[in-house]
Amino acid sequence: MWAENKVRIVDIAEELGVSTATVSNVIHGKTKKISDQTVKRVQEKLEERGYIPNMAATLLAQNNSRIIGVVIKDHEKYEGQLLMDPFVASSLNCLADEIERNSCFMMVKKAKNIMEAVKFASMWNMDGMVILSFCSDEYQSLRDRIHIPFVVYDGYFEHADRICNIRIDDRDGGRQVGVHLRGLGHQKVLCVADNRECMDLERYEGLCEGLGARADFLKIPMQKREREQFYQDRLAWLCQYSAIFAVSDYYAVDLMRFLQGAGIRIPEDISITGFDDSAICEQVAPTLTSIRQDGVYRAKTAIRLLKRMKEEPFFSGTVLTSVRLVPRESTGWLRH
Repeated sequence: MWAENKVRIVDIAEELGVSTATVSNVIHGKTKKISDQTVKRVQEKLEERGYIPNMAATLLAQNNSRIIGVVIKDHEKYEGQLLMDPFVASSLNCLADEIERNSCFMMVKKAKNIMEAVKFASMWNMDGMVILSFCSDEYQSLRDRIHIPFVVYDGYFEHADRICNIRIDDRDGGRQVGVHLRGLGHQKVLCVADNRECMDLERYEGLCEGLGARADFLKIPMQKREREQFYQDRLAWLCQYSAIFAVSDYYAVDLMRFLQGAGIRIPEDISITGFDDSAICEQVAPTLTSIRQDGVYRAKTAIRLLKRMKEEPFFSGTVLTSVRLVPRESTGWLRH
């Protein structure tokens, strides 16, 4: 690699077959009249030739940094493994692809407090942010502290000023699980979640609607070790149910492994369903029935909304995306 001060714009331009003006405009963020493909080629060549330190400094100094921040609440329930959570990992993967397709850069931050996003956005002169997993009353407080646009994944609020919210149809997801289990003959059904609020409550209520009957609800501990003991203490009670709906794939797989370790057959003795349809569903045996949400569509929608908010600073709105059940081996007919 060449030393940074020996890389010349004219060399980059000649190698790519573009003008020096094009290379210079990419470096300084003036890309409105340049195709995304050309911008990407120039950026990759600049990085390859060692020009990226200069480029990064320029990006931070200009009005359009092309940096999109992703801030995720580092909740205690993740037990220090936030970025390994199936839903979070899937969301980041889809966002990374879409952000790169738009010739932008993604920066990720785990945060205990939403206000950590203020310094994060300012330090890197971000063009926008995507915020995940914070409480509904925190988003407006953040909005009042920063000027850049941000989009929320799964926020629960009626209306918020200058905030865009992308939600999935949690209630319909639960309803589809209920319809599926009822169709297999299940009537004694349990829902497990670590809370009975917001999206988890909607999934539970949808489950009851789909079943055409009231399912039981069990609030479980967030920490894995406590949860395992919790299940152990209630093993006989759990076995009275023919089907269990866990409000996330993580909890579904966790419960399925516990039951299998106790000699319970899935789905012969108990059918299990999850929610999110993350990659883990195909990596367990039996494979997990789950509710699929379209992470690619959600990421595309997030970037589209950020662009609109930049053009219309007072724009706000909520997008509700559909979900669908993906039946797999973990659910089966009720055996009498």
